[in-house]
Amino acid sequence: MDQWGAIDPRHRPQEPADWPGAIPASTHAAQGPDPSEFGDGDQPRPRVVLPLGLFLLTIFTTLWAGAYNAGGSGLMGPWQFFTHNPWALAKGIPFAATLLGILVTHELGHYLLSRVHRVPATLPLFIPGPPHFIGTFGAIIRMRPILNRKALFDIGVAGPIAGFLVAVLALAVGLSLSTVIPRETAYGLQLGEPLLLQFMSWLVIGPLPDRADVLLHPIAFAAWFGLFVTALNLIPIGQLDGGHVAYALWGGRQRHIAMIAVPILLVLGFVGWPGWFLWVGMASLLGVAHPPVIDPHEDLGRTRIWIGRAALLIFVVSFAPIPFSLG
Repeated sequence: MDQWGAIDPRHRPQEPADWPGAIPASTHAAQGPDPSEFGDGDQPRPRVVLPLGLFLLTIFTTLWAGAYNAGGSGLMGPWQFFTHNPWALAKGIPFAATLLGILVTHELGHYLLSRVHRVPATLPLFIPGPPHFIGTFGAIIRMRPILNRKALFDIGVAGPIAGFLVAVLALAVGLSLSTVIPRETAYGLQLGEPLLLQFMSWLVIGPLPDRADVLLHPIAFAAWFGLFVTALNLIPIGQLDGGHVAYALWGGRQRHIAMIAVPILLVLGFVGWPGWFLWVGMASLLGVAHPPVIDPHEDLGRTRIWIGRAALLIFVVSFAPIPFSLG
């Protein structure tokens, strides 16, 4: 069985020990594309070559990452893959299929709701990443500014909720395939413990004996990463999904929330994972405050308010203050 990490319910990827502490996949809907990407009406021009090409390349890099971290031979370099053992790539299917399933669902949530609200948007642009890490930096969707409060909320919240539901299902399956081992035999990079992961580890695997860990199956690790991506995007900064949702719910108070979130993340960068510095910097490029909409006082209705509260709960149970550390 391919095994990836360890939990008590602490989680450590099995290989490699030299994973970089850089920003992993970012999947949020970006605004303000080049107008030439859109037609004269409300619908974007059917540009599919670039999105399709990037997606196919991302399939390859995530398969490679899955096989590499599952111990696939002949995958240390691009030409070794083709010349030594191309069938080793099949070892990456459980990880790649799970991770891409979560990311695609997330992006389709944004895209479909943008179509519902007639907000012109491009197809998701997936970003291939280093195959010795996870193989992707996620995806972005470029769209025209969202000027309607209800549309802003719906488009912003749809992606994280859709991806979260797939991640929870994958996590249950992956944990059921994971293996309990003595803690002394676990090694590698330790993964953070969001509340949901701790609960589901207890629910699926049960209480662990003393000095025991769990080696994560590739499906479980991909699901963990799906939760991580969900939490990243729900941080209420600028034009992240969380910024969209927070502004739709609370208007100008979103800026005050962001000004609280930023120093907290910077402190976590000093005491835990340095990647928070890079993430805060990237997320703040367009400002920590969300741009205004035409009618910020438009009534969202009771249903959307409850969905917004659910999104806040999803953030709380998915967030790991220190997502990566050396075990």
